[in-house]
Amino acid sequence: MNATAQLRKLGQSLWLDNITRGLLDSGTLQRYLDEFGITGLTSNPTIFDHAIGGTDFYDDAIREQAAAGKSGEALFFNLALQDLTRAADLFRPVHETTSGDDGWVSLEVSPLLVNDAAATTNEAAQLHARAARPNLFIKIPGTPAGVEAIEASIFAGVPVNVTLLFSREQYLAAAEAYMRGIERRIAAGRDPMVHSVASIFISRWDVAVKEDVPAELQNRLGIAIAQRAYKAYRDLLNSPRWRKLADAGARPQTLLWASTGTKDPAAPDTLYLQALAAPNTINTIPEKHCLPSLITARRVVAWRKTAAMVKRFSLPLHALAWTTQPWRPACSKRVLSRSVNPGAT
Repeated sequence: MNATAQLRKLGQSLWLDNITRGLLDSGTLQRYLDEFGITGLTSNPTIFDHAIGGTDFYDDAIREQAAAGKSGEALFFNLALQDLTRAADLFRPVHETTSGDDGWVSLEVSPLLVNDAAATTNEAAQLHARAARPNLFIKIPGTPAGVEAIEASIFAGVPVNVTLLFSREQYLAAAEAYMRGIERRIAAGRDPMVHSVASIFISRWDVAVKEDVPAELQNRLGIAIAQRAYKAYRDLLNSPRWRKLADAGARPQTLLWASTGTKDPAAPDTLYLQALAAPNTINTIPEKHCLPSLITARRVVAWRKTAAMVKRFSLPLHALAWTTQPWRPACSKRVLSRSVNPGAT
């Protein structure tokens, strides 16, 4: 059983938390799909800043864009769209075989629009139209203005990755915005099938309280926040409001675990990934830690034993959040967020 099949069996996906032109030009990203079961990827301005500033892959393209009169964000989005449309094409077979549940790539709106709902909605529509790829998410932050833009974008048919969510309450606000957008589409006679994910950031909570909690509570708050959000997610999917939308043909907004790399050097890299093995969720992983040893025969055996235990004892879905998955890669994620990230540096 390959890595992708195992993830499917648990109802999970792995998305790469990185994109560079070098990954595309060298064929490395295609290899990650073929050999390591990566089923999507996400990006943000920080990832592109590192890729553009730390390599020479973009130098020729930047000179060409500058000669054509492009600068600032216009130049940046041209470069980002070039990379992400190529990546979306690589993941398109995954997207099609999963009926749109997976195989996504993500592009974030400008962080300068964080408090402007109308401008965010407009830019989300423009970026999605320019990409012209069905499997490209537009990332919108879960700020108050972002919540307005999420509803409007979903109503307009733009698939949204809601980013920078740090609490159960923020998640619910984003989920309700998603549902309002779908409800408006149904009322207008439109197709209710518009995909979305909600990205819950984990590790920054533990960074924020590191100096304020005793040793036995170190690296626990992020997991507790995630479990509260997951419980709210399950409750929402069991609600009459959501069942009505599902009956009309809507798909649930998926939870994506972000910022899952431990920032504590004394803690294992897999601390959050092992704790967040919840069904029907997505884990993001960084390239530099985990891909060469994503799966081994020994890990397959251990995973099968764990799956058998869950089935035998009929554990509830939320119990999987504490189930160690020994086949999971030893990896972590680097996130440098803007705006609402608690404890950001």
